Amino acid sequence: MKNLATLIAAVVAGLVLAPQAVSAGPHPAFMTETGPTSPPIGHYEFCEREPASCAAHTANAASLTLTRERWHMLLKVNHAVNTEIMPETDEAAYGMEEYWTYPDHGVGDCEDYALLKRKRLKAEGFPASVLLLTVVRRPNGEGHAVLTVHTDRGDFVLDNMHDRVLLWSETDYTYLKRQSSLDAKRWEKISNGRPALVGSVR
Repeated sequence: MKNLATLIAAVVAGLVLAPQAVSAGPHPAFMTETGPTSPPIGHYEFCEREPASCAAHTANAASLTLTRERWHMLLKVNHAVNTEIMPETDEAAYGMEEYWTYPDHGVGDCEDYALLKRKRLKAEGFPASVLLLTVVRRPNGEGHAVLTVHTDRGDFVLDNMHDRVLLWSETDYTYLKRQSSLDAKRWEKISNGRPALVGSVR
């Protein structure tokens, strides 16, 4: 709890202004989608098990108006989930190479963190259509999953690697694909001007 208080204090001291500072410049605010692509196999199987979590959006928000209160909530949920869940591979936790699920047992892989953050933000009134699971590549070439939040200030990333909520283009990831804002089962390719890395992501 002390860490969360420190984090919020830092936001109040200055970081809360970060969304207002977004500009085109060297850090484009918004991702560019280039067309449909296949979902990660882990997400496809998750939707088969949890159809209510993957329904087509009945009300599609073009973007979320990022107020100070919502910015605080993004920071709070990101920090809380990162603190509560211990990192564990799917192989160790479930005996499977890839298994997307809510981390109800206190452990999870990167995509499990992202799923739980999406669930909690939906419970706080964030539209499902702006809470988009996203697949990236880390600089070392490993696949990784994060949650991106599509706002009027840009696309922001909630990551289990750290508590900071960054604009997508301020990270060092190569972005590959993310959920469609129209249908949680559909995925879209992302073009961000960064060199594609060889390989595929499950």
